[in-house]
Amino acid sequence: MRLRPARGRRGTGDDLAHGVQLPRDVVGPLLQVVRRLVLATLTMAAALVIVYTDRSGYRDNVEGGPVGFVDSLYYVTVSLSTTGYGDIVPVTDKARLLTTLLITPLRVLFLIILVGTTLEVLTERTRDQWRLAHWRKTVRDHTVIVGFGTKGRSAAETLMSTGLGRDQIVVVDPSAAVVEQASAEGYAGVIGDATRSSVLVRARADRARQVIISTPRDDTAVLVALTARQLSSSVRIVASVREEENVPLLRQSGADSVITSASAVGRLLGLSMISPSSGAVMEDLIQHGEGLSIRERPVTKAEAGRSPRDCEDLVVSVIRGHRLLPFDDPDAATLELTDRLVVIHRVTPQEHQAKPPGTRDRGRGSWRIPRR
Repeated sequence: MRLRPARGRRGTGDDLAHGVQLPRDVVGPLLQVVRRLVLATLTMAAALVIVYTDRSGYRDNVEGGPVGFVDSLYYVTVSLSTTGYGDIVPVTDKARLLTTLLITPLRVLFLIILVGTTLEVLTERTRDQWRLAHWRKTVRDHTVIVGFGTKGRSAAETLMSTGLGRDQIVVVDPSAAVVEQASAEGYAGVIGDATRSSVLVRARADRARQVIISTPRDDTAVLVALTARQLSSSVRIVASVREEENVPLLRQSGADSVITSASAVGRLLGLSMISPSSGAVMEDLIQHGEGLSIRERPVTKAEAGRSPRDCEDLVVSVIRGHRLLPFDDPDAATLELTDRLVVIHRVTPQEHQAKPPGTRDRGRGSWRIPRR
C-alpha cells in the first residue's frame, strides 16, 4: 500500500475559520423577497390607517379639496419613500404629532425593509465570523467523522440513536457538496483533506473525544489516523478499512479500533447463507432503534457482587480496567461496581420512541437535522 506524506500545520486564526461551515437557517431568495414585500405592505397599511383616520388634519395644496382615501394612500407612498412633493401636508398639530411620532418610525422601518438585503450581505460575514469564533472556543469532547459517505452517515445515525446531539458531531470531507449537505442537515462541517493537520485542527480534533475514520481508501485512513494521533494522544480513534491486511498498519498508526468492512460484510453474507436466522439476528444487533441492541453500560449496585449470568441483560463481556473479559472468564465470575458490561439488550417500545430531538424516521434507523 503506497502512502503519500501528510502535509499541513497547526492552523490558527483565519486558518481555523477557513473551510468550516456551521449549520444555519437558509431561506430561498424568492421567500425572502415575499417576506419583505409583505412587511413593507403591512408598514404602508399601518401608515395609511393613521393618515386616513386623521385626514381632516391634512391639506391638499394643489386641488384644495378634502383629503380622501386615494390622497391618503398617495401621501403615505411618497412619505415613506422620503420623496415628499409637498402637495399634501399636515396642517393641524395633531396631524403633525402623528407624522412625527408614528409616520416617521414607520418610514424608517420601511426603508430598513427595502435595504434589508444589502444590510444582510454586509452583516453576514461579521455574524459568521463571530459564530465561528464562538464555536472554536466552546466546542470540545465532540466526535469528528472523517468521510461522510454511507459508512460515515451510518456511524452518525448510530451515535445519535444513543442520545448524542448533532452539535457534538463535526464532519470532515474533501467534497464541498458533501459538507454543504451535512451542514444543511445540521452538522458542523469542514471541507478539506483530513490527512492535513490544519484541516483536522479546523474540526478541533485536538479537543475531540473520538475520531471516526470512514474514508474510501485504506491508505488515506492510515494517514488520517497518524495525523489525528499526532494532534491528540488521548482521543479515541476508530477506523474502517477494506482489506484485512491493513488492520495492523492502522493500529500502528494510532487507531484504537479497526473495523474491516469487506470481511465483516463477507462473514455476514456467509452466515446468512449457512443460517438465515443467525444472519437476521446479527443484522438486528447492528441496527439501532428496535429489536435487539448491543451496548456498553456500567454495573449497577444491585448487580455488584453477583455473577454475569444473574444480570437481567445477556452479558457478552466484562470490561475491568483495560481488560476485556469474556462473560465465562473466571476473573469475571463476580462483578465489581467499577466494571462495565457489554450486553445484548432488547429495545422497548418506549426506548424506540424516545429518539433524540430533531430526528425523523429513515427506514429502520432514524434521523435528520434542522439547519440553524
